[in-house]
Amino acid sequence: MPKIVDPEARRREVVDALFRVVVRDGLQRASLRAVADEAGLNIGSVRHYFAGQRELMEFAMRSMLDRVTGRLLRGVEGIGDLGAHHREERLRLVGGLLAELLPLDARRRAEVVVFLEFTAAARTDPAFAELSHRAAAGTRRLMGRVLARLDESGTLRPGCDLGVETERLAALLDGLGQAAVLHPDVVAPERCAEVLTAHLEELAGIQ
Repeated sequence: MPKIVDPEARRREVVDALFRVVVRDGLQRASLRAVADEAGLNIGSVRHYFAGQRELMEFAMRSMLDRVTGRLLRGVEGIGDLGAHHREERLRLVGGLLAELLPLDARRRAEVVVFLEFTAAARTDPAFAELSHRAAAGTRRLMGRVLARLDESGTLRPGCDLGVETERLAALLDGLGQAAVLHPDVVAPERCAEVLTAHLEELAGIQ
């Protein structure tokens, strides 16, 4: 009997192979043939699901954004569920959520690398511009939601400008992610986590 292939599983397999190629060799070398070889498939099998590298890259980025956003959203609503005396626990919860955007292990490092490669490509490739804009705006909406939940629960210090703090948090995470990917010997994962924790404690007025 012919082998039955699950289309969604095959797409995920190809996307995982794309991530490995991009992390190892960069986006410019992530051709359909290179990705097919990485996945152990013939190029015809890959073309059955993706017409070209651009379509594959767009699908991979959308999948990654949905995956990361889903992980964060599942935890955001729980921020305010903790009682008034659980301030430190709320900060730990938020730190863990936001750490999903930092390259603290192999999975998250691959996601950050692919995101950085895609963002660089979007600067000069109009085909990626809309998705890049969606990612930047969506990240800020999510961070704004996190900070709003902390503020509503009385965790943030009085007088915080949530708009400014959202952008400051986004810049911090972007900068840490890029530095840790480019210079892991200078900015180690442990240092990224420490800086994020210090920033959240500063927002909460914890000295």
